[in-house]
Amino acid sequence: MRHIHAGKVRDLYEDGDSLLLVASDRVSVYDVVLPTPIPDKGALLTQLSNWWFEFFADVPNHVVSTTDIPAEFAGRAVRVRPLKMIQVECIARGYLSGSGLKEYQRTGSVSGIALPPGLREGDKLPEPIFTPTTKASEGHDEPITFEDVVRQEGVEVAERLRELTLAVYARGAAYAAERGVIIADTKLEFGWYAGEITLADEVLTSDSSRYWPAAEWEPGRTQRSFDKQFVRDWATATGWDKEPPGPEIPADIVEATRAKYREAYELITGHAWS
Repeated sequence: MRHIHAGKVRDLYEDGDSLLLVASDRVSVYDVVLPTPIPDKGALLTQLSNWWFEFFADVPNHVVSTTDIPAEFAGRAVRVRPLKMIQVECIARGYLSGSGLKEYQRTGSVSGIALPPGLREGDKLPEPIFTPTTKASEGHDEPITFEDVVRQEGVEVAERLRELTLAVYARGAAYAAERGVIIADTKLEFGWYAGEITLADEVLTSDSSRYWPAAEWEPGRTQRSFDKQFVRDWATATGWDKEPPGPEIPADIVEATRAKYREAYELITGHAWS
């Protein structure tokens, strides 16, 4: 087994013909890894993503095994196929929040898609939209339009990425709604395997998506969340300039964040976290 890549929150190992994608307890906000880990985060997100991969079993994906895992990584790793990754972050938005809200407030559109005037933070969009970004190896991902994806990948691939992204989001959001959760938006990644566009990375986790309690949804304000937006908001409130190094996370924020990840897992899967 050979360590081949260290990401902000995950590590990648080569193990025979497959790869091990190992989630850590590190937390990254504004592309900066904070110095304080969140206990169980890696395992919670891995198990939630694995549950969603099974939910989307009809969508080609990179999972080889969720059980054939070395003991040292048990519970927080998945064995996957090596893919040739497509260099586009595929984002679906069903609600207006985050960077999409900021872009809308500046331009009245998101990723070149014009939206109705007068929308507020947290408003549900008329229909989900595909708002891709670049896939930066360093620094921040930048918004791009569908036409940019066409120029980079060709029209057939661009259309397939949009179709898959919106389909996964719509199905996942509909299921989550039955569980009392709004998935406001999500980020997906795809790669090529045996000539087929294949779902990769993680799926609909509370790191890659905005999770809101449906009963408390109220447009026009910041929504209570089950995701790392809680840590992001805390970090911003400290006055941190969003440049390395990030601030240490106090114990109460660590525990509250862990509880939010656990709540998201339990609401979606229906399984108690032990």
